Amino acid sequence: MLILAGTAVAVILLAAFASLSGNAVPVRADRVLRESIVNTIATNGKVRPVDNFEAHAPAATTVRRVLVHEGDQVKAGQLLLQLDDADARTEAAKALARLKAAEADLHSLEVGGTQEEVLTAQAERVKANAEVEAAKRNLAALQQLQQQGAASPAEVEDALNRVRFAEVAVNLLRQKETSRYSRPEIAKVQAQRAEADTAYAAAQDTLRRSNVRAPRDGMVYSLPVRVGSFVNSGDLLVQVADLHTVQVVGYVDEPEIGRLARGQKVTVTWDALPGRAWQGTVTRAPTTVSQLGTRSVGDITCTVDNSDLKLLPNVNVNVSVTTVQDNNVLTISREAVRQEGGQQYVFAIVNGELKRRDITTSVSNPTRIEVTSGLSNDTLIALTAVDNHPLTEGLRVVQR
Repeated sequence: MLILAGTAVAVILLAAFASLSGNAVPVRADRVLRESIVNTIATNGKVRPVDNFEAHAPAATTVRRVLVHEGDQVKAGQLLLQLDDADARTEAAKALARLKAAEADLHSLEVGGTQEEVLTAQAERVKANAEVEAAKRNLAALQQLQQQGAASPAEVEDALNRVRFAEVAVNLLRQKETSRYSRPEIAKVQAQRAEADTAYAAAQDTLRRSNVRAPRDGMVYSLPVRVGSFVNSGDLLVQVADLHTVQVVGYVDEPEIGRLARGQKVTVTWDALPGRAWQGTVTRAPTTVSQLGTRSVGDITCTVDNSDLKLLPNVNVNVSVTTVQDNNVLTISREAVRQEGGQQYVFAIVNGELKRRDITTSVSNPTRIEVTSGLSNDTLIALTAVDNHPLTEGLRVVQR
């Protein structure tokens, strides 16, 4: 009897509920929440050192010594590796010899010739001056004899011509000393000196670069050579950088570029270390758009804290840029928002009936959107009808 009585009561209650809600449309619903909402841009990127040092082989040679390993912390000035510099030393010696010869030629040009030529010219000048003086004395004597009738005018004229010829010889020697070389000859010697100086500097640079030293404190993060390895000119030898702070270059699709700005927060993750995240900021927003495969992207540069040195250079990472973050604001599901004539609205569920509420919105993410006016906290709003029934003002609904 009790069982029969209970069953009857249940049937009566069910019938009463059915009579009350028989025309109600079942809907999915959500409530207005007060929370923080963050708008982000997710993309990919690559890690780069902030202040990178790379050493390349200055010439084709072999690696003689390697004094460090990948992952070693090094100090400024520390010797990292040495190349076989026998050829470099030979070239430096040859370049020095050519430089000395060019300097000697330039000195000869400046003083009027070689030491032997200068001494010979001085002797010729002394001899020519003596001949001038002798010719003048002979002319004076003949002029006195002519006054006494002891010398003819022809003899005096010959003596005068001798003086003139001697003075011409002196002038020629003087011009030879001061204008020995023509401008093209001077330019040639000066060019040879400059070429020899450049060659010697290059040889010294090759010799210096054969001993690779760290320019600053940092970590050896790439060392592709070993002792005895043969390297060609330009081959990479070693890379060193301070990795406590790194740069991440992110590739943002063109439609998202307008939301980017310097100073925005960045979160970086690496698939090789799941669960680990690094924080940073945007230091350079895109200034141009380029092609990356099939994508049109703008590059952003982010400075990221890497105190634990786990984030390695040249690895591919995931980049999330926080463009906007509002705290303690009202949010609703984006699915609930409708639009008509440029006005956004939702349907609030009031006593089982839909009521239109015009709203204004602000920040959004893929699932939630901030409501700045039109709703209060904990309001129940309709999303969609379970049976795809269109939602309208005054519709009777039941939450499912």
